[in-house]
Amino acid sequence: MKRQETLADHRQDLRRYSLRALVASVAVMAVLMLLFARLYFLQVVDHEHYATASRSNRLRLEVLPPVRGAIVDRHGELLAVNVPAFSLSLVPEEVDDLDELIASLGGLIDISDADIERFSQQRGRSQPFDAVVLRGHLSEEELAVLAVNSHRFQGIRLDAESVRSYPYGPLLAHLVGYVGRMSEKDLKQVNADRYRGTRFYGKSGIELVYESQLHGDNSFRIVERNARGREVRELQRGTPGAGELIQLTIDVGFQRAAVVALGDQAGAIVAMKPDNGAILALVSWPAFDPNLFVRGIGNDAYQGLLHDPLRPLFNRATRGQYPPGSTLKPFVGFAGIEEDIDVTSRIFCPGFFQLDGRERRYRCWKRWGHGSLDLVGAITQSCDVFFYNLAVSLGIDRMHHHLARFGFGARTGLELGRESVGLLPSSEWKQAALGEPWYLGETVISGIGQGYNSATVLQLARATAILAQRGKDVRPHLLLRTEESEKYAVQAPDATWDTIIEGMTAVVHGPKGTARKIGKGIDYQIAGKTGTAQVYQLSQDKDEKKNRGEVAKKLQDHALFIAFAPVENPQLVVAVIVENGGSGSGTAAPIARKLFDYYFANL
Repeated sequence: MKRQETLADHRQDLRRYSLRALVASVAVMAVLMLLFARLYFLQVVDHEHYATASRSNRLRLEVLPPVRGAIVDRHGELLAVNVPAFSLSLVPEEVDDLDELIASLGGLIDISDADIERFSQQRGRSQPFDAVVLRGHLSEEELAVLAVNSHRFQGIRLDAESVRSYPYGPLLAHLVGYVGRMSEKDLKQVNADRYRGTRFYGKSGIELVYESQLHGDNSFRIVERNARGREVRELQRGTPGAGELIQLTIDVGFQRAAVVALGDQAGAIVAMKPDNGAILALVSWPAFDPNLFVRGIGNDAYQGLLHDPLRPLFNRATRGQYPPGSTLKPFVGFAGIEEDIDVTSRIFCPGFFQLDGRERRYRCWKRWGHGSLDLVGAITQSCDVFFYNLAVSLGIDRMHHHLARFGFGARTGLELGRESVGLLPSSEWKQAALGEPWYLGETVISGIGQGYNSATVLQLARATAILAQRGKDVRPHLLLRTEESEKYAVQAPDATWDTIIEGMTAVVHGPKGTARKIGKGIDYQIAGKTGTAQVYQLSQDKDEKKNRGEVAKKLQDHALFIAFAPVENPQLVVAVIVENGGSGSGTAAPIARKLFDYYFANL
């Protein structure tokens, strides 16, 4: 049978081809449209974003930190300053054998294992072409040795940076304070943008209180880098705003004289101008070297300071709270006059005081008694019995009212911050704090500055300044300014002030004054008051002197002295405490005399 052949249908093939061509064309057009749409999006719609990203890969914005402001004393003497410090850095990509290079450098200067470990950690976070610090804080000798031998080594850099320095070391440590490396806690307290690039932050003292003014304002520079991240050129550089210069009321020479006068004894001194409250010297001793904290103090050194029994980190002048002892007596006497209690009549001191119907004897420091005396004589000779009587007549609440007017029991507001408030007791305070009533026996010992009473040396200085200024409100301060106070904290008749100041003048210049020894050979008059704050309660059944000799040094009485001079035109107030110094008249008063002599001879 003959095979039948089918002829091709050209029309159908053409239609099939045309359909396929149309589909392909549509697909191509769709792809092209997508490509053009994407191109339009990249080039037009998102142009700014990608242009910025491109520039960011090429241009870098780098922070230029500000120069920290200096701190100076009243005469412009530098107390805190920025000094150049040098570090040794290595550029890894320029070094063939890092271990060999480090070993060679270790033969020239001291490089510890901690330095090498720190270098390795920083290297891991850096680019090969970045300089990484191997040793910081080079001494002048080390810098000279490396500079002379630098031609022998490839890839080393000697870089300079600005580091805080305290030329007077411990002398002003509690006052000026110190800076340290910024912590996460510090960063949360400041404007992060303003502190970009800043490594150090005020940690204590004036450095902390005036951190914002001292810091200044940072700036930026724009640099161009190549594809590998290496800097090619600097395109723009701003100028950081330097921190402010802070000028203090302190006289560094006077501060040094106060430390020398205190010697190796633990204690505190505040010397201030009574007319405007300017602090000339504020000493807490022993102290510490603030330079140790700038770059990070070692753990062993810090633990040594922290556990030192003499507490060099503790600011005794503003935070130490001590029984004011007999230095409170002029103010208690003032309260008696203000409350119209007869203080001109003489009372007899037999060497002890007893409450009616009570057996307990409250002893006077003078065992055989002072005999008959009035308020002026009681201040002059520091008779405890007179003030036991006066305290009972006043009562604790009236005493509290008048002492508060002189600033006891309240912070002075000095710029250093962290100031202790002290304690000025009252019946209301005791009920609220201890849930107990006030007892008459507690009033007795409050009259001589014992019991619950406590005050800072700064509070004692302020109270003495108010007294010297006959009631003007004196506010201690450290930032240099000249205005005088026109407000009054205490108002009283001139006769009241005359009586108290007469007694205090006789303390130094009277034949029976407790500080009469410091009044010898003096061509100006001092009004003062000695004080002895009891730390250890002596038994009433034993001989006092014998028992006192058996007491350990750390349990002996604190020695205090407050004073102002000249009496007729007060120019200086001094408050001194010597911890466990034993006697205000024998230990603290001679220190104050040295400071008055220095002031009138040099200032």
